Amino acid sequence: MGEEKEDAKERVGDISLKDLSKKLEEFASARDWDKFHSPRNLLLAMVGEVGELSEIFQWRGEVEKGLPNWEESEREHLGEELSDVLLYLIRLSDMCGIDLGDAASRKLVKNAIKYPPPKLL
Repeated sequence: MGEEKEDAKERVGDISLKDLSKKLEEFASARDWDKFHSPRNLLLAMVGEVGELSEIFQWRGEVEKGLPNWEESEREHLGEELSDVLLYLIRLSDMCGIDLGDAASRKLVKNAIKYPPPKLL
């Protein structure tokens, strides 16, 4: 088990949405989960994960950027819940035929037009 954990740490790093998408597809396929991964089911699963993410912050009030007062175990739990939301979002976009990276890039361009930076005097 210790070797597997070390191998997983070595694989961690910059990874593209397309790479995550491929890994998710392989993961689901190997488990014959595609039959369960309808857009509706994936959305509901993601909403459940957003609820779990929300619970982490529920009674904390405002938290400082970077979470300097959080324990490492709390930060790890937060990372796991954020990852669950991201992975479901990627899988949902794939099952809907949406290139999430492309859609997000186009949305950033639209937002830049819609919300230009303030003009300096």
